[in-house]
Amino acid sequence: MSQINKLKIFNDPIYGFITIPNALIYDLIQHPYFQRLRRISQMGLSYLVYPGANHTRFHHALGCLHLMQKAVDVLRFKGTIISIEEENALYIAILLHDIGHGPFSHAMEKSIVEDVHHEEISLLFMNQLNIEFNGQLSLAIQVFKGDYNRKFMLQLISSQLDMDRMDYLKRDSFYSGVAEGNVNSERLIQMMNVIDDYLVIEEKGIYSVEKFLMSRRLMYWQVYLHKTSLVAELILMKILKRAKELILKGIQLPCSEPLLFFMQNKVTIATFDAATLDLFAQLDDFDIIGALKSWQRHEDFILSSLSKMIVNRDLMKIKLTNEKILNEELQPLKERFAMENNISLIDTSYFIFKGKIRNQAYSKEADSIKILRKDCTVEDVIESSDQLNLKSLSKLVTKYYICFPKQLL
Repeated sequence: MSQINKLKIFNDPIYGFITIPNALIYDLIQHPYFQRLRRISQMGLSYLVYPGANHTRFHHALGCLHLMQKAVDVLRFKGTIISIEEENALYIAILLHDIGHGPFSHAMEKSIVEDVHHEEISLLFMNQLNIEFNGQLSLAIQVFKGDYNRKFMLQLISSQLDMDRMDYLKRDSFYSGVAEGNVNSERLIQMMNVIDDYLVIEEKGIYSVEKFLMSRRLMYWQVYLHKTSLVAELILMKILKRAKELILKGIQLPCSEPLLFFMQNKVTIATFDAATLDLFAQLDDFDIIGALKSWQRHEDFILSSLSKMIVNRDLMKIKLTNEKILNEELQPLKERFAMENNISLIDTSYFIFKGKIRNQAYSKEADSIKILRKDCTVEDVIESSDQLNLKSLSKLVTKYYICFPKQLL
């Protein structure tokens, strides 16, 4: 029997010391599926804009675990009964909530596996781990899927004020250097309570909620949807699309075996078996970067040009506007680029394209954030707040973009 001490601590730059609560959590962290998150960037290609944003999904998952421990302590102190089994289920569910992310997180979600959401892959990983750990993840899986009868437990993992958002806003703010995202997660957790099985925030914490929602809005526009990060991710998606197209034509491209498998095969949730999951678990950022470094010297003009853009950070021009962009506006650019580079008009869509981005900091239609008044009544944060700008945060804002090579300026 192993004598290893499994009650380790991690030194985290955000929270200080993070403790591993028990041996099962330690063993899950040690598993290769979870260790892979050390090689998955938390913020995709945002490091091309914010050089410090090189932290990983591994950092984030441990941060979420730490916040969940704090939340359990606070709710128990205020009289919410949480059994040891439920506590462990919360820890496991939040620790593994992002384990299904592929290379560069959201940037590659629709490129590697086109029609399977990362949460579905997280669930596949959890089911496989549940087999390996003799059913010890069963309750965590129930909670993660929303099948457990205590609603507030799911809200702690996935809602508009969950441990996931509290950690990534604070962590991404720290590593990017964008101070506007620095939310007071400790204060928010201290103000939590459970009323009629619903997670609420006590009235004296309303200003912390307002700051949280405003921070989320600013972080999306300033960091997650920053136009340079956006264009880099769009180029990466175009590269994978082109690579798949070439491979399906029988052209050999140098890349890792797991990456080649997902290039050659269209994987759906129905065909995502244990062998496919194992191949997916071998994919990380290094597969993509290694491929791009090789592809920048490929004879295909499209693949090599796009790959050089990412490797050398010589990206396309992107313009944002509040008005819809018509197809007619792209046509002269496409014709000129096709003529100058001796490619077909169809192929210019890899270099000249349009789209839209959306940002909604808060939605009243989703699980709303409830404020517990001093008279014990509960109401939506929008109704409780005296800030007029908070109401505007619930509006869906859409912006339109056009991307094209700098030489067309």
